[in-house]
Amino acid sequence: MKRKTNVLMLAEAGMMIALSVLLGYIELYRMPNGGSVSAGKMIPIIIYSIRWGLIPGITVGAIYGVLDFILKPFFFHPLQFLLDYPLAFGILGLAGLATTRIRNNGSYIQMILWTTLAVFGRLVFHVISGVVFFSEFAGAQNPIIYSLIYNATYLIPELVISLIVLIIIWKPLRKYIINSRW
Repeated sequence: MKRKTNVLMLAEAGMMIALSVLLGYIELYRMPNGGSVSAGKMIPIIIYSIRWGLIPGITVGAIYGVLDFILKPFFFHPLQFLLDYPLAFGILGLAGLATTRIRNNGSYIQMILWTTLAVFGRLVFHVISGVVFFSEFAGAQNPIIYSLIYNATYLIPELVISLIVLIIIWKPLRKYIINSRW
């Protein structure tokens, strides 16, 4: 049974990463210095994290981050690469902390809370990267405030899109998560 579960987990990981890549190409708005509002590229990673848990979710998010970099590179320094790609997308795996709670009651509130926390984690990594590597764009403004505003400009709409879609599909998705045997 464990081997079958591992194969299923890997197959779903590949499908979710591919779906995230496809959704990432549907850009609703692109920021001038990096970042964009997409058609929900975080949704498949969040769903995968909720279904399989924290560590698999972080792993799949980090793999997606590296793939996102390969497909659309924006690179200044190795540490900036780590912050903006594998760490920022890997932290979306925090939604996997909801797995047990959602299995027990499957509420919309739990899903919304953990999804918001995961996207906030991504925001933190992008803000750190912005402060350390892109502070020259802040001019006279505080680099932390500048980076927070800049990154929130595309991550908040991305979060709203993700939450709307997740709320719409939550009822059948919840049944799939709760009834699955891992």
